[in-house]
Amino acid sequence: MIRQINKDDVAECVEVIRASFKTVADAFGFTEENAPRFTAFATTEERILNQLENEGRPMYAYFSNDGKMLGYYSLLLQDNNECELNNLCVLPEYRHNKIGVQLLQDAYIEAKKYKCKKINIGIVEENTVLRNWYEENGFVHTGTQKFDFFPFTCGYMEKHLES
Repeated sequence: MIRQINKDDVAECVEVIRASFKTVADAFGFTEENAPRFTAFATTEERILNQLENEGRPMYAYFSNDGKMLGYYSLLLQDNNECELNNLCVLPEYRHNKIGVQLLQDAYIEAKKYKCKKINIGIVEENTVLRNWYEENGFVHTGTQKFDFFPFTCGYMEKHLES
């Protein structure tokens, strides 16, 4: 089941995000020292709570039948009827069960409710498995950018939503 999260869910969201992104960090050699701003290391309860309460980001999570959070995503509402999909993730032990696809499809529905016509995402460009997954789900690669504070290239993708 996917539902919008609230303040009481924030601590569990942080655990899910950090654990999910840690597998990427491990696979690509990111550490807290060489990539302190990477999601696996930079996500805190304070940051998520601020995004929820002060930035007004819609946040959603996938829960198992027994109430355990297995996946998560948020939307950053932008100008020009666009939104950015942030932190879409699934706990490693629950991957390959279509939870990510369900979260992504839910993100399309929720984005449309906010009048978004396009969803933007940023990914680790070197993560070709993830890039291919997003492409299989309708995203188009639009470019890359290198930042001094990351030991990887940021890849950018977008998907136009149908009315």
